[in-house]
Amino acid sequence: MSAGIEAREEEAQKEITRGVSLLIGEPKKALLKLSGPMIVAMLILAAYNLVNAIWVAGLGSDALAAVGFVSPIFMVVIGLSNGLGAGVSSSISRRIGAKDKRGADNTTMHALLLVLMVSMILTAVLLLTLEPLLSAMGAGSSLGLAMEYGNIVFSGSIFMVFTNIAYAILRGEGDTKRTMYAMGAGSLINAVLDPILIYWAGMGIAGAAWGTVISLLIVAMVQIYWLIVKKDTYVSLSRNAFVPSRKVMSDILKVGIPASVEFLLYSIDAIIINSMLVRVSGTDAVAVYTAGWRVIMMATIPLIAIATAEISVAGAAIGARRYGNLPVIHNYSTKLGFAIGTVTALITGIFAPQITMFFTYTPESAHLAGTMVAFMHVMCLFYPFMSPGIMSACLFQGAGKGLTSLLLNVLRDVVLITMVAFILGMVLGLGQEGIWWGIVFGNIAGSLLSYLWARLYISRLMKVKGTA
Repeated sequence: MSAGIEAREEEAQKEITRGVSLLIGEPKKALLKLSGPMIVAMLILAAYNLVNAIWVAGLGSDALAAVGFVSPIFMVVIGLSNGLGAGVSSSISRRIGAKDKRGADNTTMHALLLVLMVSMILTAVLLLTLEPLLSAMGAGSSLGLAMEYGNIVFSGSIFMVFTNIAYAILRGEGDTKRTMYAMGAGSLINAVLDPILIYWAGMGIAGAAWGTVISLLIVAMVQIYWLIVKKDTYVSLSRNAFVPSRKVMSDILKVGIPASVEFLLYSIDAIIINSMLVRVSGTDAVAVYTAGWRVIMMATIPLIAIATAEISVAGAAIGARRYGNLPVIHNYSTKLGFAIGTVTALITGIFAPQITMFFTYTPESAHLAGTMVAFMHVMCLFYPFMSPGIMSACLFQGAGKGLTSLLLNVLRDVVLITMVAFILGMVLGLGQEGIWWGIVFGNIAGSLLSYLWARLYISRLMKVKGTA
């Protein structure tokens, strides 16, 4: 029995060693192998989001619009936890690159402290301000359904925050396979619960909300088992590893806070876009945008996965002072993302009518079909040019330059995308089609500027500190 346990522990240690050695090894190989499991996990998650939208669409366009109005606020919670997670991954990977395991363990304990603090504040604020926020966004006839959905989902904020921080801890040590398992399992559980709770139990839109909360709770329990009970991760979670440190917390937050604000910008951008769409075309335009954007996010998942892996790989390179790896990491991730974005754009454009059928299969939503196809055709140009922007921002996050990443995203999302969308859609009177084109053109301009900024940073860093 003892020999069997020792063998299993030895094998687990080999897996951990391979993950860490991969993180600090050859950059291209690390990006491919770390992003692969993330792509699978995110595709499963996005597939669930599509399935969720399909089930909700069966309740009518008001229910679909209600989810659309809650989604930007929901993304604030996800964005905050993902942003803090970026800080956690960057901090842990840089310490691993510097061969400072004790520091990586202490960072992990500080991350858990953040979970408790942030989730308590978020839950209280969101439940108190949900109704005025939805009213200000123009929810109108969808307000009641949006409140019913939002109150349930935001009551489970602690599970959203914890699961995303736990994912970040695993990514920081190069363990994306386990992240894939947890994300995939959570999405599948949610997909099974949705039709049961929405239709069989007769809970309607509340069933969709409870399905989300329950699945997050189950995933959180699995992650707690891995990190605290099983203890086979590279980083260690224990009171002995925790040494309160402002420096450690600051190291997480100097990337985490700007990254969280970046996700908040996406939500603000979505709120502004939704408001403009309501003014030019009513709530149907929001329903089209919400459903169509789910397709877009699924199509761009490989890019997001590569960028997420880039944070850890770039962080390890910075920690190990291997600055010569940075141009390889940045160029390879950008080119790979551009190629994948081009292919997915072609696929989405060709099959747009077939994809639209999943959201317009009921008499209540059938009238949205033509507009949704037109939306997806325009937004195909968004995919390839997302790569230079997101890869450049994540390079700065990995390097611990959170404010620079934030500045680039403010330029792209707030200044360029919303400004061009406003000019084309409202000033020039092109309506919702003008808003769509504004999103595309603003993204292209912002992404190219971000890429040039990142290349300049890498060039200056290598000139000052050398390549190794």
